[in-house]
Amino acid sequence: MLQRVVDWLDERLDLDDVRHFVGEKSVPVHVHKLWYYLGGVTLFLLGVQLATGILLLLYYRPSAEQAYESVQFIVTTVQFGWLVRNIHAWSANLLIATAFAHLFSVFLLKAYRKPRELTWVTGVVLLFLMLAFGFSGYLLPWNELSFFATKVGTSIAGALPLVGGFMLRLLRGGDDVTGATLSRFYGMHVAILPAVTTLFVGIHLLLVQRQGMSVPPSIERKLKPGDELPQMKFFPNYVLRDVVLWYVALALLAALAAFYPWELGQKADPFAPVPAGIRPEWYFLAMFQVLKLLPSHIFGIEGELVGVIGFSLAGLVLLLVPFLDRQTARGEPGRIFTVLAAIALVFMVAFTVYGYIAALQAGAAP
Repeated sequence: MLQRVVDWLDERLDLDDVRHFVGEKSVPVHVHKLWYYLGGVTLFLLGVQLATGILLLLYYRPSAEQAYESVQFIVTTVQFGWLVRNIHAWSANLLIATAFAHLFSVFLLKAYRKPRELTWVTGVVLLFLMLAFGFSGYLLPWNELSFFATKVGTSIAGALPLVGGFMLRLLRGGDDVTGATLSRFYGMHVAILPAVTTLFVGIHLLLVQRQGMSVPPSIERKLKPGDELPQMKFFPNYVLRDVVLWYVALALLAALAAFYPWELGQKADPFAPVPAGIRPEWYFLAMFQVLKLLPSHIFGIEGELVGVIGFSLAGLVLLLVPFLDRQTARGEPGRIFTVLAAIALVFMVAFTVYGYIAALQAGAAP
């Protein structure tokens, strides 16, 4: 029966080409390292987000009057609803963590070199989209923490020069965070961002497929003219190793969901005072803490504006790294950008930890 089904599909879809491609495709042996599997794990976690998000949509109600209650109903009444919601929340955090790890590994291995500039650009855009997913989805439970964190986050966007006022009203649907903001964030989270992300994931995978795995400069320099790198079969060798990491990620998600459930907190009250120790999610915490530490004015310019412009320029530089790193393009080690990446990583970790400690101390203060 199975063979008949395969023959029926083969006759209509010409699967011989697919089988030939999968059977012949190989990858360099040097990719048998953790760093080269981070992209696959990130894609797997994105799939987990999609599957659990669809299940949550069956019960979620995107209104200020019913959002919190619908999430509460999912967690307390729907069978295994608590598990789906916790896996969705934890996989969102792990997705962004693996996306950052994948970005830094590609950066340090210089995998953005010619002809992979567009692969890097699409990957950075996907990281920005993952952050947008996290920011838009954070408000959807409509609890106290997410409400005030969104208020702070949208006000940062409002600090942008020239377009700040427009961005603030575009995100909030008005001058303040209301039910209109929730509707807009819901629309972005379940419609606009998934559509754009699907497009860029497709382009990114196509570019990776066309250009193959990159060879680190350290290995490339050891090769003599005519030398070929050892290869291994993409299927099943490489794919099975990828699947093993998917199982590890799934086991980690299940453990986190079971033993560290995501708290729902209290329902948002727009008229309540801002809770002590309010903070965004960890992936925005470094930026949030830096903006808090900046003085009110720097050379006559508002400190928050200087900070927002600085982070915007840093994002632009990150996007254009393949075109700015001329040393690597010439085949040189390119140590300047390696040092900059190390500094950026230390900066992010240090200010994230500092922001977390400061938020805990503020929350504990009377």
